[in-house]
This record gives sequence, C-alpha cells and structure tokens, in this order.
Amino acid sequence: MEVLRPQLLIIDGRNYRKNPIQEKTYQHEEDDEDFYQDPMEYADEPCDAYEVEQTPQGFRSTVSAPNLLYEHIVGKRGDTRKKIEMETKTSISIPKPGQDGEIVIIGQHRNGVISARTRIDVLLDTFRRKQPFTHFLAFFLNETEVQEGFLKFQEEVLEKCCMDRGVDSSIFQNPKKLHLTIGMLVLLSEQEIQQTCEMLQRCKEEFINDISGGKPLEVEMAGIEYMNDDPGMVDVLYAKVHMKDGSNRLQELVDRVLERFQTSGLIVKEWNSVKLHATVMNTLFRKDPNAEGRYNLYTADGKYIFKERESFDGRNILKLFENFYFGSLKLNSIHISQRFTVDSFGNYASCGQIDFS
Repeated sequence: MEVLRPQLLIIDGRNYRKNPIQEKTYQHEEDDEDFYQDPMEYADEPCDAYEVEQTPQGFRSTVSAPNLLYEHIVGKRGDTRKKIEMETKTSISIPKPGQDGEIVIIGQHRNGVISARTRIDVLLDTFRRKQPFTHFLAFFLNETEVQEGFLKFQEEVLEKCCMDRGVDSSIFQNPKKLHLTIGMLVLLSEQEIQQTCEMLQRCKEEFINDISGGKPLEVEMAGIEYMNDDPGMVDVLYAKVHMKDGSNRLQELVDRVLERFQTSGLIVKEWNSVKLHATVMNTLFRKDPNAEGRYNLYTADGKYIFKERESFDGRNILKLFENFYFGSLKLNSIHISQRFTVDSFGNYASCGQIDFS
C-alpha cells in the first residue's frame, strides 16, 4: 500500500484512512486473533461523528455488530480490548460468545470514547472483510426458454468440441442456478439481512421504479465471452445479457444499486460498474459442482484457499458459438440470495426480494 494513497474504509457512511500497521505471523492458527499489535493511527475524528451520551460517570457510546465478530475485539486472552482500553483510558464491555447485544464504551473523556469507538469500528471492518461472502444480489435467469437454450448450448458444445482439451460435462453450470450477479455481500446476522432488504426497498422507491417504469425489463441472453486473456486456457465462460430494446437501462439500474450498497458499506468497493454476465462454464465445477466461482476463496477466519483448477481450450467454442442465442426473458425481481443453499426449484434460496411490477 502506498503511503500517499492509503486504503479508505467506509464505516457508517464516513470515510476513514487506514494507515499501515504491523502484523506478526504465528505458527499456530489460534494466534491469528492477536491482530492488534501496535498503536493504530486514524484521520482526525470530529467530535460529533458518533453519538456519545454524557452520563453522571462521564461519557458513553455503543457499537452494534454481529456477535461473530466480537472475538476479534476481545482478542487473544483479551489483549486487544485491554490495549484499546489502556490507550484510550476507557472501559469496554463486550457480550459473551453466542450472546447478542451491543459493545458499550465508557470513559471520563469524550475524545477517549470517540477514539476507542473509531478503533473498534476499523477492527470490525477489517475482520468483516476477511469473512467469506454469505449472500449476493442477483437476478435469476432460470426461465424455461433460457434453461432450454442453455441445455441446447451444452449439448452442441459437447457434440462439437468434446475433443478439445478440458471440455466435458462437469464444467457446465446447473441451468436452474443461472443468475446475473450485481454484488457480493457479507451478512452475519438476521439484523443485517433485514438491513439489506430495507436498503433494496429504498433503491426501488428512489430510482428503480423510474428506470424500470414499474415493469419487468425485457432482456436477451446471447453471445459468449471468456474471463481471462488466453482463449486457449479458459476457466470461466459466460453468456452476455442485454436489453432487448437496445437501451442502457439494465446497466444503469445495476450500477446505481451497486453504488448505493457500496456507499452504505454493505458491499466492498472493488468496481465502479457491474459486468453483466451469466456464467455458463466454470472449471471449478469440475471437482465441486457446488463451487461458486472466484468468491469461494476464503475460510471464515480469512485464510486463502487455493483451489487447483484445470483450464479448458475454449477457442473452438468461441468460434462456433460466439453469437449463440440462449433466449429472452423478463427480469422482474432482484433477490438477496444465500450462497450454498437450494430452494424447492433448485435455485439459490432467497432471503428477500423486490419486484418491479
């Protein structure tokens, strides 16, 4: 990370500069919790940035967070909490493992309480980023016409390109799970799922209704592309999705949804625009039919998982099926889908949705 261009964290709609900290490497997994090694520096925090209550004993502030993250504020043997308390001259109360509740910070000085709150927020954000994605915003693309088109595509590819290196039936998507991803989410509690539902509803009221006209978006799924640079060594092949009327309304809609969720902090900002695509072939499926692309790369404690994969030669497929027509469909709902789940129709289970009409 460049000193002059530090990473920015968005917490509760506010931007923070994250300066480098020293992290030690341990041989044992349990030592990974000892994250908070040295004093952390923060951008100047205005006194009114947090709600701080004055009490007869001093000042008090509370932090709401999923209980799954509490252990990272406590730290190994309580060292992280003790260090923050000592350096900010505060007392921090954290619910016990498995219990819900708020983190409570109390202190004699307002600035000390604010400093402790800022440090806790940055730690929560840091460890949240290390959690594997749990949900995603998506359109389902599993209408009958598209599913039949996909099965025809699979049949013809296997018929005409089966001799090409790495091409076999195991790397094709499940047609019932065809979808168009808008963004990935880490939702660690029912409260956060509800918060996401409310945010999606506000998007509908504020701009989705205007873009969609209160009607489903009529789209076509046609043409294929690949993710990497070498068509002879492809890992992911996807179908392109575009508006039937040639307009940019679908792209505008998903980009504005992405922007709104990034601003709120519910989605980590990686891109400024959504790449509209529907995965039809993925080499991760070769060994794990339930694999979910590049998003299945971390364990719950943030450790990287190396997934060995065998690419395939996609040159003939791209030549023969460059403009393959999968079908048309009407996009009428955005779903909050839960990863690694299946509903009664064989699609991802939905935790909530908004409908355009």
